[in-house]
Amino acid sequence: MRAASGTYVTRMWPMEKVEEEASIQRPDHPHQRGLWFAHAKVNGLDFWNIAPLDQKPYNQPDRGKIVLKKLGEVKSGKDKGTIAATFNWTNVKGDVLLTEQRLTTFYADANLRTIDFDITLTAVEKVTFGDEKDGVFGIRLRPILQEDKGTGHITNADGGLGEKAVWGKPSNWCDYSGQIHDEKVGIAILDHPANPGHPVRWHVRAYGLFAANPFGNATFTGDKSQAKETELEPGKSLRHRYRLIIHPGDAQTADIAGLWQKYASGK
Repeated sequence: MRAASGTYVTRMWPMEKVEEEASIQRPDHPHQRGLWFAHAKVNGLDFWNIAPLDQKPYNQPDRGKIVLKKLGEVKSGKDKGTIAATFNWTNVKGDVLLTEQRLTTFYADANLRTIDFDITLTAVEKVTFGDEKDGVFGIRLRPILQEDKGTGHITNADGGLGEKAVWGKPSNWCDYSGQIHDEKVGIAILDHPANPGHPVRWHVRAYGLFAANPFGNATFTGDKSQAKETELEPGKSLRHRYRLIIHPGDAQTADIAGLWQKYASGK
């Protein structure tokens, strides 16, 4: 993922080796790469903690796979372009639990990189999404933008600052901003007001993980009495929409609050 300036904001490892990440002897979480949509407890299967490696622990029976089934229509235009795709969520043997219809819209802007994700999950069999912290719509930032060892700062729509104040809290949006050399840059994720569980809770960490998770409740509050599973009968669907904005400056100077209002009103 890159800003309008061309500066990349998500980490390169393990796809590429770059100087900034070369000194990290034991990189963590090899499954956190780029941007993804997954969950760690779907009918007991883990679709989050996976990597494209045919070795333990990623090839175990308790792991799921998300497989591209079909590339749909691709459109381009002056103001925006879209890509449609269909995915199957399967177990290790290939049995399908869910189908995912995803429409990704890319908008033209001189200063922003704005991408909309419109994702519909449809159950093939009865599906239960467990109360689990590892989910759902996430990205992994490059090291220089981390809050713990880099220049990054985490904030949400309610004024929370830093991981301790933002992690697990419900909010309309969350922003992770910092400085890459001489450039101030940030990434915001906006939660659509019609999403399940809105306002979403945020699984955002000082080490660079940044995710919106509507399926975590007890896991974020620490109160087991609030545990809540989401069940989906065969043929029924859940629709999730998120807007990702890579912007110059921080959440305040980029007016992420105003951009969320536009998103919420359908603009």
